[in-house]
Amino acid sequence: MKQSEIKDLSAAELQEKLSQTKKVYADLKMAHALSPIANPLQIRSVRRTVARLATELTKRELQ
Repeated sequence: MKQSEIKDLSAAELQEKLSQTKKVYADLKMAHALSPIANPLQIRSVRRTVARLATELTKRELQ
């Protein structure tokens, strides 16, 4: 998910997207721990998306 897409979301949508993305990240990590997944770079991509979403939420709370 790109930063421009994240900026267009409302605070409630950001919160929902963040929780969904965190669940996907946890599932990927668990699947990779049990047996290596085909594309381990996917984990990095999802982790960075989580960080982008969390950063945008924090930025909006401070304003």
